[in-house]
Amino acid sequence: MALKHVLLLPGLACDKEVWRHQSRRLSESAIVQIADYGSSDSIKKMAESVLRIAPARFALAGHSMGGRIAFEIFRLVPERVTGLALLDTAYRPFAGGDHGARERAERLRLVDVARRQGMRAMAREWVRNMVHAARLSDKVLIDSIVEMFARKTPEIFAGQINALLNRPDATPILATIACPTLVLCGRDDSWSTYATHKDIAARIPHSKLVAIENAGHMAPMERPKQVTAALVDWYSAVVREYVAR
Repeated sequence: MALKHVLLLPGLACDKEVWRHQSRRLSESAIVQIADYGSSDSIKKMAESVLRIAPARFALAGHSMGGRIAFEIFRLVPERVTGLALLDTAYRPFAGGDHGARERAERLRLVDVARRQGMRAMAREWVRNMVHAARLSDKVLIDSIVEMFARKTPEIFAGQINALLNRPDATPILATIACPTLVLCGRDDSWSTYATHKDIAARIPHSKLVAIENAGHMAPMERPKQVTAALVDWYSAVVREYVAR
């Protein structure tokens, strides 16, 4: 198969560590590339940076902010995307009113913590609401998340926060997605909720919805085996559709 390429898109302040288990397994049957957005400070710029390293055709898996980047890539080059996997993400633009004000204030507060106290201090605060409560005592997991964040600078973090606060609305493209699509989240993700993912799946024709039990927003790291199994099944569907054509 000439088109066996998968691009994995990390989320906010994340890197290849978030995809460690999944990339190893997918590499058995595909050419896997993990994106790095550099200093990009908008979703569009991040999408464009991914496309600079992308082959002619590819499947996309995006986690959290990476899911929003996947939507933007599909908006830009839908004919090149063979499959979409959307993990712990969302599609709506920045909200106005009190809800938007609270989100902006909290995100900018974390940027301030990162600048004043460092990325590790910010990450240790951020992670409290991003993994399942039962995993907060898992030192190996928490340390791996904190050290991943620490590899980013406060400036990169601030740029990515700017991108999220100015995120585009992906609503118009959802109904146009026709490639094999997986919509997955931790059942207990309190940031990008299961209800949000049910909504996404309902808007994308023939998509598959998967909830990972006993997991929060960092499902690929919290429950790597279960997430990997879902991604392997998804990529098998991508391959089958290509062969059928």
